Amino acid sequence: MTTTLRDWVDVLDGLYDSSWAASWDSVGLVTGRLDQPVTHAHLAIDPTQQVVDEAAAAGAQLVIAHHPLLLDGVHGVDEGSPKGSLLARLVRDRVALFTAHTNADVAAPGVSDALAAVLGLRDVVPLQPTGPDFADKLVVYVPVAAHEAVVDAVAAVGAGSIGAYSRCYWATDGTGSFVPELGARPAVGEIGQAAVMGERRVEMLVPAGRTADVVRALRGAHPYEEPAFDLVQVSLPHSRGFGRVGDLAEELSAGELRARVACSLPRTPAGVRLAGDPSRLVRRLAVCGGASDDLVDAALAAGADLLVTADLRHHVTAEAVEGGLLMVDAGHWASEWPWLNDCAERVMRALADRGHTVVATVSSLVTDPWTQTQ
Repeated sequence: MTTTLRDWVDVLDGLYDSSWAASWDSVGLVTGRLDQPVTHAHLAIDPTQQVVDEAAAAGAQLVIAHHPLLLDGVHGVDEGSPKGSLLARLVRDRVALFTAHTNADVAAPGVSDALAAVLGLRDVVPLQPTGPDFADKLVVYVPVAAHEAVVDAVAAVGAGSIGAYSRCYWATDGTGSFVPELGARPAVGEIGQAAVMGERRVEMLVPAGRTADVVRALRGAHPYEEPAFDLVQVSLPHSRGFGRVGDLAEELSAGELRARVACSLPRTPAGVRLAGDPSRLVRRLAVCGGASDDLVDAALAAGADLLVTADLRHHVTAEAVEGGLLMVDAGHWASEWPWLNDCAERVMRALADRGHTVVATVSSLVTDPWTQTQ
């Protein structure tokens, strides 16, 4: 079976739906053709020239990055600029680029789940939950012998996709009856006579934005001239949101916790900083990969003793400590890096479940911009 970029994108969209991204963000496929073969993806936080060098050396045809290459509007590709040069190289070398940013931040599991896991947190929940998701539920009545063909057709355009799973449906059998009137062209039954058929009720979720495609596929695959179906809007429970909060197995001093963070994450020149009393005992931690000192109030409301995040601002940090919340700055790149391994494992597993043999490698390059400290 040939594995194409479309297969990777379908899985990534299931794990990190683009509709979850912040309105200002830029996520999804940046370069590449959906029909191009891709058997090896290389994952990194930042899409840099060095990362692409590493991907090329490994034989990867796809780079999956957390940070967007093109976050702002682009009106030209100047190969004399760093971004233009990188974009032109990706296109020329037929290396695809896919970005999962804030949609991966809020995903469950996502960036902060990976950070919480390496720090040993238990009973983890979102620190700042996002709003509910809405989707249509398709309910269609199909002759028993035709139900597999109908399910295949609507699944091919997105119906039944739940996370990393596809073609999910529920079915029950019953009896349907109808009377074809004049002008009808029934696939079964006679004009003016009641037809009684064994039918199967099939229920499948339809992701947002896929309803029109699903209805079109349904009508094309269903044997009846007028298929009987309903579309019902449903609210989907989820555990997504920014950051996570959970408990350590045992109390540690804040200084010991800072040391655990430093040992659990890749080392960078900027190191790991603690704000507050190193001797104070902590057990309940809030974490958020990347720059998230705007979650101080949420961490306090969740009863956290300490917030692990990155890019801490002076005044925000000082006020947080005065308010009783210790702070650890783990570095932007380092605090997000654990997600790469988690993403690689989930994508490979999902593709393997679909019959694909693929490789996903994780960049070993430190792309944190800080190179020297005092």
